[in-house]
Amino acid sequence: MEFLETYHLVGIVVGAATFLIIGVFHPFVIKGEYYFGVRCWWAFAVSGVAALAASLWVENLILSILLAVWGASSLWGIGELFEQRERVAKGWFRKREKKNRRGGR
Repeated sequence: MEFLETYHLVGIVVGAATFLIIGVFHPFVIKGEYYFGVRCWWAFAVSGVAALAASLWVENLILSILLAVWGASSLWGIGELFEQRERVAKGWFRKREKKNRRGGR
């Protein structure tokens, strides 16, 4: 941490990590909606609330910020799940086909 502060790199590190966290949530939303539909919204909610709560208790500034970014991104992902459902309905993304469980074709 001292190195980052000495060379004024804290902003760059937080910015880069924020970019990566947001980038990770894009496929989380797409795959979550594809495999589970919008029923997985609660997993995003639990993750978001837990990360935000953890950010309050962590003393390390960078880790606290990144936990808050993770929490906010997770909560934002809930809305994106429902938007993704609409994008799938418009044909912009593939819809998962239901498997025939009877063994037939």
